[in-house]
Amino acid sequence: MLRDKLAGYRVNEYLLVLQPNEELEKKIQGVKEDFADKYKMNSAKWSRPHITLVNFLQYEMMEPRLLSRLRTVAMGSPPFKLEMKDYGSFPSHTIYINITSKVPVQHLVRTIRAESQRLMKLNDENKPHFIMEPHLTIARNLVPWQYEKGWLEYSNRQFTGRFIADSMLLLKRKRGDRAYQIAERLGFQNLPVMVKQGELF
Repeated sequence: MLRDKLAGYRVNEYLLVLQPNEELEKKIQGVKEDFADKYKMNSAKWSRPHITLVNFLQYEMMEPRLLSRLRTVAMGSPPFKLEMKDYGSFPSHTIYINITSKVPVQHLVRTIRAESQRLMKLNDENKPHFIMEPHLTIARNLVPWQYEKGWLEYSNRQFTGRFIADSMLLLKRKRGDRAYQIAERLGFQNLPVMVKQGELF
């Protein structure tokens, strides 16, 4: 087990996410709360609607270097339209909203991986997890009855939504905490950015 205070350095859990605009967020939060009440899954209410790009563990002291790299990635990335339609599932444990405009999200994740992977790797046991199949989770860690009944309903339900992704958020929490805090909002500026290879080492 990795201890929080390994050699005196605190380890945080990080999420890099895209967040819907306020109106769409409220609509999705309503879906999550409806699911939570109907299928006795309170955790579906807790997390704000988001699309995860990467999750990873890292020492807090690495955060300034990591943020500097992510700012560069964001600066060079264009805003893009994100389309959602209906529901999907990872059999037996997760129900989510489908992202139909996957390509720009996958391109962004690949860019982040190319530029930032080394700064996100804590050690050989704890490597960053890059999400190449973008989705927006409604409920996860479902037990069989919740998944089976929930999917029976949601596979027949409809949902549409779209928003302009013009930034990504780096969220963090101490290991064991429930709530994430915003470390920084990173705006997409579509500027020509040069990352010097020498900066990688």
